Amino acid sequence: SDVANTTAPSPKSKEDQVVNGHDEKESNPFAEYMWMENEEDFNRQVEEELQEQEFLDRCFQEMLDEEDQEWFIPSRDLPQGMGQLQQQLNGLSVADGHSSEDILSKSNLNPDAKEFVPGVKY
Repeated sequence: SDVANTTAPSPKSKEDQVVNGHDEKESNPFAEYMWMENEEDFNRQVEEELQEQEFLDRCFQEMLDEEDQEWFIPSRDLPQGMGQLQQQLNGLSVADGHSSEDILSKSNLNPDAKEFVPGVKY
C-alpha cells in the first residue's frame, strides 16, 4: 500500500502544482518582467552610461588629435609641391657611379685650407 501512495499522486496536488502554466513553487511567475517596474530608472541608468561612454570617446579622440598636431607629417605639414621635391631627394643617392678618387681628382678646392666655421673670422 505504501508503493501505491507514492506512485499515484492525488488529483488535488496536480492542480496545485500547475496554475496558469507556472509551477506553484515559483514565488512570482512574473519575476523575469520585474525590471519593467523600474523601467524609468533602468532607462536613465543606461542613458547615463551611454553619455559617459560618448564623453570618454570624445576625450580620447581629442587627445589623439592633439597628439597628431605635435607630430610632423610631411604630406600634411609641407606645402604642396614639397612632396615632389622630397620624392626627388629620396631618389638621389650619394655615390651614383663615380668613385670618390675620381671626384677628388677633378676638384679645384684647396685640401690644405682651414675648415669653414660660421661666425668665425680669420
